[in-house]
Amino acid sequence: MNTPMNPVYRKRLFRHRVGITMSVLAMSFGLVALFWILATLLINGFDALALTLFTADTPAPGSETVGGLRNAIVGSVMMVGLSTLVSTPVGILAGIYLAEYGDENRFASVTRFVTDIMLSAPSIVIGLFVYTLYVANAKHFSGYAGSIALSLIAIPVVVRTTDNMLRLVPSSLLEAAFALGAPRWKVATMVRLRAVKAGVITGVLLAVARISGETAPLLFTALNNQFFSADMNAPMANLPVVIYQFAMSPYDDWRALAWGGALLVTLSVLGLNILSRTAFSQKTPK
Repeated sequence: MNTPMNPVYRKRLFRHRVGITMSVLAMSFGLVALFWILATLLINGFDALALTLFTADTPAPGSETVGGLRNAIVGSVMMVGLSTLVSTPVGILAGIYLAEYGDENRFASVTRFVTDIMLSAPSIVIGLFVYTLYVANAKHFSGYAGSIALSLIAIPVVVRTTDNMLRLVPSSLLEAAFALGAPRWKVATMVRLRAVKAGVITGVLLAVARISGETAPLLFTALNNQFFSADMNAPMANLPVVIYQFAMSPYDDWRALAWGGALLVTLSVLGLNILSRTAFSQKTPK
């Protein structure tokens, strides 16, 4: 003979099942939309993949010659590379400072607060800031301005990741280093940072993935260049802006190149995320 369930338990069980069902439906809806977007991108993007995509420059409007994205690819690599070289040391050093002195003075608290604001700030606002500060005074767009804008987006990501990772280091490890007579700067760099170096590298890769597809700040800083140019002090072609402009054009070859560029950016970001979660994965220190 089955014992009747407690009414309170039955009510809670019903709510639990409703919640689980709603969660699964929401997850399914999101996954369907995601796979739909990826399938559309892969189908249209792979059709545009060819050797000329990497060897030819962006074509002129209505041109009969086969064009490519060489100038945009090189421009993106140069600007993202320079931004990484700038944001990595600045972000790591700032993260070390926050982890070491974040609880001891007001300046560190203000720095952490400003970092959190910059993490959530729209990228177009950062682009307008660099435009007002640099482009308007220099009287021209440039790759340097684009790199500055991308650096301002990447630095808060590296700072926050470094700060969070350093706080995971057990205090016993630090106390052992201090007990051996190591100065604080050496404990911070040679002991604390080394213990979580994989997590810090992951933060840098995630920052690079974040800025690789940014379009809004580059519209106000680097703009675009139809021709190949390695001059960082002049307007420079880049994949996000080229994709934005070509996708809205009435020319079939431009739209095909936009799909190819979108696929390249997506695969690059996906590769960086996979690399950060596999090659540089690290367990939390105990």
